[in-house]
Amino acid sequence: MGIYILIAVVIVFLIVLAQYNVMVTLRNKCRQSESTIDVYLNKRFDLIPNLVAVVKGYAEYEKQVMVEVVTKRAEFDKTKDLKTAEEIISNINRIMAVVENNPNLKSSEQFLYLQKSISKVEEELQAARRIYNGDVTMYNTKIQQFPYNLLAGTFGFGPMKLFEVEDYKRQSVDTKV
Repeated sequence: MGIYILIAVVIVFLIVLAQYNVMVTLRNKCRQSESTIDVYLNKRFDLIPNLVAVVKGYAEYEKQVMVEVVTKRAEFDKTKDLKTAEEIISNINRIMAVVENNPNLKSSEQFLYLQKSISKVEEELQAARRIYNGDVTMYNTKIQQFPYNLLAGTFGFGPMKLFEVEDYKRQSVDTKV
């Protein structure tokens, strides 16, 4: 009888261990996806000074926007705050409006290259956000399902937040009003 209890305990332990490992794997996948977003944000922000330099010569009167972009980029580098990242994007959109009003700038080879590079990074960033949200959804679903939910609370596996750009845009608009 004692051997059966020992076998049952070992089986339960192995099941718990397997479930724990599944949750660790999913959590790490979410962290990796989040890191990928960070890589693309940094890649995008590395292009910004070049874009600013090209536009600067054509749009002296928009100097304040460019100064704000550089300041916000430095702030993002320190804090990695997504709200700051979205404020930078909003300022880049203002710079693009300047470009529309300057035909010479639109035809600048260097500007066209930078514009294409930023567009490519934006596409990669959107894909990384979708992957991250998919990974987070899978992780959150798993830790809410039985029997994983029993272990999730015990071992400190809490839900993760989805990356929602609209929330950050809404917050930045609300703070300006």
